[in-house]
Amino acid sequence: MSREQAPHAPHYYGGQAVIEGVMMRGAKMWAIAVRRPSGEIYLERHPVSDFPERRPLFKRPMFRGVFGLVDALRIGTRALTISANASVEEEEQLSGKQMGGSLVLALLLFVGVFIVVPNFGLAFLAERIGSETLYHVVEGLLRVVIFLAYLFAIGRMGDIKRVFAYHGGEHKTIAAWEHGQPLRPDAVQPYSTLHVRCGTNFLVMVMLIAIFVYAIAGAIVPSPDSGVVATAAYHIGLRIALLPIVAGLAYEGLRLGAGRDNAVVRALMKPGLWLQMITTKPPCDDQVEVAIRAFEAVVPRAELVGRTVDLPSVVVWGPDEAPADTYGLGKPAAPVERTPAELAVEPDSHG
Repeated sequence: MSREQAPHAPHYYGGQAVIEGVMMRGAKMWAIAVRRPSGEIYLERHPVSDFPERRPLFKRPMFRGVFGLVDALRIGTRALTISANASVEEEEQLSGKQMGGSLVLALLLFVGVFIVVPNFGLAFLAERIGSETLYHVVEGLLRVVIFLAYLFAIGRMGDIKRVFAYHGGEHKTIAAWEHGQPLRPDAVQPYSTLHVRCGTNFLVMVMLIAIFVYAIAGAIVPSPDSGVVATAAYHIGLRIALLPIVAGLAYEGLRLGAGRDNAVVRALMKPGLWLQMITTKPPCDDQVEVAIRAFEAVVPRAELVGRTVDLPSVVVWGPDEAPADTYGLGKPAAPVERTPAELAVEPDSHG
């Protein structure tokens, strides 16, 4: 088959649940929709980075995974910032400095809880564990246990339950689209809240692949036998230094499973799907409507023909950086204001 005749590979849409809303990402645009306290849906849209187009190295295996992780964190952080302010009344909104401080604190807590604490704790037991390989296996399993405990703990909070419900709405909307359904709540709701391309699957693959990568690296460059602090510092540094490799391998694994359905792929995706039973909840129709609005905004307009319906909630647009008449339903055109003189000379359409 010639290049001209070869069919285009389908684009696999993705997204993220945020505070009272959903971020959806398409091939060229990403959009966020948030339910305001007034009941309106706030919507804004921005272009996806073209960095891989300008630096082709980052379109190659492994490198594209590193870029994908960094870009997902960039967009996800911005989407969370937007949703945090759009979901509350104006007097409750956080300043840029307050939001930045909160994100830095969250990052430090993540590194502390999932990297520093396990390694400092195990550094005291390094001599008893003995084997370098066994150390990495135990540390990796300990990180999985901490992660599961963290998810169970926050999943009991009311606000997080709502985020998990929006997460379920995101998955249902994408699944309905992939099965050719119209974008309306009653057509979206029958689909599962679980999805094989979820970022939860990526996190699971990162944690599992990390065990093997760190064990191999530790066998090649063993930790120094110089006390607890030196042992902990070595393992913490090793994990941070090799994170891009782990992320690249996890991304390639997730990409390998996209669009494939066989026994091996299903087995590899099972742990992530099990974990989604914690991180997704059944959404209500109002939450599905928010997910639909975010999704509509990133799909090429020609592909939406016959797949959209009028939905009840009013949409309030924020920044819209999409090319006109190319993606999504688009921003409603502003009414043209006419001067009294122009109205006076306008021909009578009724004859």
